[in-house]
Amino acid sequence: MRVGFTGLGRMGVCMARNIAAAGHDVTLWNRTIDKARALAAELGCNVADTPAELAASVDVVVTMLADDPSSEAVHLGEDGLFSAHNGARVFVEMGTMSPDHIAALAVQAPEGVKIIDAPVSGATQAAAEGTLMIMAGCTEADAEPLAPLFDAMGAQTICLGRQGAGSMMKLAVNSLIHGINQTLAEAMTLAEASGIAPEDAFDVIEASAACAPMLRYRRPLYLDEAAHDVTFTVALAEKDMAVTAALAERLGVAMPQARVTHERLSEARASGFGDRDMAAMLNFMREMKK
Repeated sequence: MRVGFTGLGRMGVCMARNIAAAGHDVTLWNRTIDKARALAAELGCNVADTPAELAASVDVVVTMLADDPSSEAVHLGEDGLFSAHNGARVFVEMGTMSPDHIAALAVQAPEGVKIIDAPVSGATQAAAEGTLMIMAGCTEADAEPLAPLFDAMGAQTICLGRQGAGSMMKLAVNSLIHGINQTLAEAMTLAEASGIAPEDAFDVIEASAACAPMLRYRRPLYLDEAAHDVTFTVALAEKDMAVTAALAERLGVAMPQARVTHERLSEARASGFGDRDMAAMLNFMREMKK
């Protein structure tokens, strides 16, 4: 399959590597073009000069972008993906976007083009290992031609039946993840305030019924954030929760815990934690205690 890939951030680089390793013919484009050229040299694949050139040269375009404005610029901007003549007929958005943005892309896409929202669950380690869980906003019939592509990046693909459902489900999942992250920070801060060592407190949490898989694989970051690479920033977490809050408001859904999580993330970002890993919420809560 001829696959165009754009959005070479921490997750996207790993995903593009796995697509190429599975034998697909990959072409890259990235706003920071040097990043695309470096990865292309590693993978032995092509680099497009513009998004339009990327879309014109492939069958499927995969985008792994940070937010709605980034996706809008890449799809609809000058020499954007949608300005290509012929080429890709399927565009798969795998970043965390709002359902409204997915709907807008579908309306503005060229005639005959299919938009599929297929965000992923899993951190950079899962992206590197090709074990992401993919939430596809489409039917199983729509996903079937893309199965070799999804299988290269993920261990499981769940089809949610309709466009936009993948985006909605990803926001629901991330609301739970960021809530767990905030609650872990509070629980650890409480235990430490009583004199329990952080490592001992985490041992107990990890062995308890409250432990989620993300706590296990993120343990090193919680216990020594500065010694490890950033996997998912506080700023991105705050963005996720802002989009979730707006969606909940539109749907008339009460999400009080999510609103508190969003408030804490916003405070942390304003305090200079934006570029730090979301595990830094533990250190932020420690500072709030003082």
